[in-house]
Parts: sequence; C-alpha cells; structure tokens
Amino acid sequence: MEYHDHEWGVPVRDDTILFEFLVLESAQAGLSWQTVLQKRDAYRKAFDQFDPKKVACYGEKEVGRLVTNPGIIRNRLKILAAITNAKVFLELQREHGSFSNYIWEFVHCQTINHKIKNAKMFFCTSKESELMSCELRRRGFTFVGSKICYSFMQAVGMVNDHEIGCFRHHEVMDSPKNSYAKNLTIDERKADEGKAEASSGGWGGIRTLGADQGTHAFQASAFDHSATHPYNL
Repeated sequence: MEYHDHEWGVPVRDDTILFEFLVLESAQAGLSWQTVLQKRDAYRKAFDQFDPKKVACYGEKEVGRLVTNPGIIRNRLKILAAITNAKVFLELQREHGSFSNYIWEFVHCQTINHKIKNAKMFFCTSKESELMSCELRRRGFTFVGSKICYSFMQAVGMVNDHEIGCFRHHEVMDSPKNSYAKNLTIDERKADEGKAEASSGGWGGIRTLGADQGTHAFQASAFDHSATHPYNL
C-alpha cells in the first residue's frame, strides 16, 4: 500500500510525472492497477524516464524493442498510443506553457474533494472526465476514455477519492499543494451533475459503483479493479 499511503490523490503539477501517469493509466486498460504498479520501474527504464520529448521521437526500432520487453505490457497499440500521446503532449505544452496548465483547467485548477463514506459511493466517471476524454481525443490522444481519464484524475490529485475515514483523506486535503481544493459531498456532486445534465439536454455520465468496481478504490480488495477499465478507446 506504499502507493496509496504516499502518492495516490496527491496533486501533481510536474509535467514529467503527469506524462508518466498518462502512459501508465493507458497501459492499464483491461488490467488491474496492481499489475501496472509492479511494472512501473521497468516502464521508467523502457520509456526514458517518461521524457515526452524522447518518447515522441520513437520509431519502429524503439517500438520493436518495447514489444519484446518482458518488463512492460507488450501491447503494440498501447505502446503506439504512448508515442502518439507524447507528440500531442508536447503540442499542449507549447500552447499552454505546460501540460499541467492545460489539464488542471478541467477542474478549474483545484482538487475536487469527494466526501466518500464507503465503497458504494465511488465514481467511475464524471462530467470532468467525460469532457477531458472528448477534448484529449479531439487533440489526437488515444487510449483516453472517460474511465481512464477519471482514474488519471484520481492518481494525480485532481479529485480526492480517499474515503473520509481513511487517514489519507485529510492528509491530502491539508497538503500545501491543495490550497485551492473544492469540497463536494456525494449529494452535492449529484446535484451538480443534475444541473449539468439539464443544461446539456440530457447527458448522464456520472455513475456510482460497488466495492468490486471502484476505480482505484483502495479497500480490502486492494488494487484489483479491472472491471472499471475495459478497452474504452
């Protein structure tokens, strides 16, 4: 639980780390997060410490090396997605000064603090992850479905989905990195989604999930939440 106790939900503004999580979350599609975490060090070595400038320059030689690397998930489409996404990532950096400036705008530059009481209240997607997915796809990203985007948001602290009874819930929110957090109870979130749905003519993307389906839900069932990550391309 090292990852849960020290990283998950902590706001990330560093572009290299944000790119790392984009690659890892995309690689996770259809798998458990535990599987990806176990391969994290191998991914760092294989992808030049997640330097987007280097990854964006990968060609067939590098792809051939990666698809034969037993330390990572050897899915050619996911590897190609990492390269494609690195190129778009760099474009967004140039346009916005940093990728962080761009991606944090989806939550108005502040962590959304979900006051989750139990595993049945976990989200799978949100209006923010739906919008992020649409915009990233429009820009040319792949393997960035709404569920993957929401999982990414959880990982980099754009939402705080630690249960309120978890010691990390308050630690994350009290962090200096979270000085602009937005607090929402589940009922407030649903009301917010209802307003968005009414104004948009019927979008209904928000869902709550059971304990066996929570996206990065660190409960007794540990990291296995593969049900939340089909190939949502």
